[in-house]
Amino acid sequence: MIAFCGVNFMAETAKILNPQRKVVVPDLEAGCSLADGCPAEDFAAFVEHHRRAHPDLVVISYVNTSAAVKALSDVICTSSNAVDIVHHFGDRPIVFGPDRHLGRWVAEQAKRPDLILWPGTCVVHEQFNARALAELRVRHPEAEVLSHPECDEAVLHQSDFVGSTRKIIQRAIESPARTLIIGTEDGVFHQIHRTVPEKELIQIPGMDESCSCNRCPYMRLNTLEKLYHCLDRLEPEVTVPEDVRIRALRPLERMLELSQPSAPGRALAGRA
Repeated sequence: MIAFCGVNFMAETAKILNPQRKVVVPDLEAGCSLADGCPAEDFAAFVEHHRRAHPDLVVISYVNTSAAVKALSDVICTSSNAVDIVHHFGDRPIVFGPDRHLGRWVAEQAKRPDLILWPGTCVVHEQFNARALAELRVRHPEAEVLSHPECDEAVLHQSDFVGSTRKIIQRAIESPARTLIIGTEDGVFHQIHRTVPEKELIQIPGMDESCSCNRCPYMRLNTLEKLYHCLDRLEPEVTVPEDVRIRALRPLERMLELSQPSAPGRALAGRA
């Protein structure tokens, strides 16, 4: 049995990779704005439209997607390996989804301005206020700004470090700065503070500075009470139709293959 206290696309991924295991979550409604904003039917039509113009099209989907969208993809990526995976396909046409901010950042890093981006966004990271960040930098000139690539371009351009959640945590620990201004989900703050409690951590304000904009409303649906009942009753269970699971498994396996140190850093022939 596998229990997930997170968003449900993670649980679906666990089920895809471990079909023999029972996968349960505290709340089936704990989804993700990126996954919800990329319906499989619409994404399939989007891909087909661009494949007519580009028969050798590669579809790279961020892991924050439903199993059905993964099944439509050639390879999955994370924010840590997205740039490297794009590099593997040379100059072949690429559809990248669902986060347009992450996609734009990947395009810049990979020097692939021609990436075709699905117009999705993260409800948390899109809310960070670039003007408020500029004001924070003036008040804390000694601070280092760490941001997730799902943030808006205006926020990333003011950031000293851009990286995945894991990389933000690592940089926060290693940074010589005593004050850190951070643009990512609230849960990261606890992990950093636990390791380096002497550092001052400041969140980038949201567009509405009265709200706790860096708290994912989907993740907050998971409570200790729901987790207790989930483990006690072994429900609700996450299931993936077998035909979808089989098609979604290959792009996940391809991501793992391409993430190996020995994977070739050149264009790959044929379909992904």
